[in-house]
Amino acid sequence: MTLKFIKNTICPRCGKESKKSNFRRGVCSNCYRKYLLKKKLIICKRCKRKMPHQAKGYCPGCYNYVFHLDRAKADQCKRDHNIDYETYKKITKNCLICGFDKVVDLHHLDNKHENNNLNNLIGLCPNHHKMLHDFKFRDEIQQQINDLLKII
Repeated sequence: MTLKFIKNTICPRCGKESKKSNFRRGVCSNCYRKYLLKKKLIICKRCKRKMPHQAKGYCPGCYNYVFHLDRAKADQCKRDHNIDYETYKKITKNCLICGFDKVVDLHHLDNKHENNNLNNLIGLCPNHHKMLHDFKFRDEIQQQINDLLKII
């Protein structure tokens, strides 16, 4: 059994010593990836900009948004509220008072964040949530919530 001795060479771009087998186009593999390897440019399906291809027809930013945002939200929901993401989405579908559905906060009725019972959680838009925690409007908003919860 004979061992082949591979001679180390110096990369002309970065000056680091590397094995000859790693050389592509006369530079080391790191310099090749950084400077010479051209990613295919595509028109992103989501943002319609011409960007380097990430996967599935999206640019890197849109790919992360489309495929990783739900997982990040689910992890945050589990960590912060200790409930599963599907339950969180169901509760925060729209504001209990006005029906606004673009941005909805999770509110604990008894103000104890440890109590994540489904009967203790409601969805409120940021305006009503802020008003509920403000002393001037607390009684009015609390009365509206109580009336709506009696109906449901």
